[in-house]
Amino acid sequence: MSVLAVIPARLGATRLPRKPLRLLAGEPLIIRVYQRVVALAIGDHVVVATDHPDVFAACESRGIPVVMTRDDHPSGTDRVAEVAARPEFAHFSVILNVQGDEPFVSREALAGAVSIVRDGRAPIGTAAVPIPASALAKPDVVKVVRGDDGLALYFSRAPIPYLRETADAGAQQALARQHVGVYAYTREALQAWVGWAPHPLELVERLEQLRPLAHGLTIGVADVPAAEGGIDTEDDLERANLRWHAPPTKTLS
Repeated sequence: MSVLAVIPARLGATRLPRKPLRLLAGEPLIIRVYQRVVALAIGDHVVVATDHPDVFAACESRGIPVVMTRDDHPSGTDRVAEVAARPEFAHFSVILNVQGDEPFVSREALAGAVSIVRDGRAPIGTAAVPIPASALAKPDVVKVVRGDDGLALYFSRAPIPYLRETADAGAQQALARQHVGVYAYTREALQAWVGWAPHPLELVERLEQLRPLAHGLTIGVADVPAAEGGIDTEDDLERANLRWHAPPTKTLS
């Protein structure tokens, strides 16, 4: 089953303006993410999906496959689906969605999500890591609880499972996982996902993965040891540049 890896790159981020074009070790962030995904060799083909000519030009000038998409997509999933539906990509069986702000995305997370779909365990695959106790109550940290079969039971911004007795804090932490935002899908599952209207659960939690789950699509969750976060703020970008041992923040003109 061949894998198409799509990296959605929207220019209109608010917390870090022009995020895909901000420099990481002297290159635009989106270029570093593309290089990372190619180096991990999980996808048979890697393509950037963007809504802005500046991102398109930055990729094209470096010989990176890039597709211009509609600029009104409500999510990266919809942008990925538009690319996957193009005739030139029709022969790929598995679609891998890699966020465009994760230049240190782990091989384990990508391979784990893809293997779930390739092995037929679920039509959608994602990943999760052990969660520190300090993160259980943080709404910006998405939690997932799995069944014994490795399939997601629920995703939430709330601490799940609920801690009824303080003596069970260790059990709560052991059962919860921190969700890693990578997804692999069968072509059919991806099209079904974007074809449904947002679900009430999704709207309440602001978690789009609750849409397919509520409609009965199973989501397999690969348990991986660790994963890096994305770059959302100036501080995140500065730390990333320090990791690359390069001067921090500039913007590609």
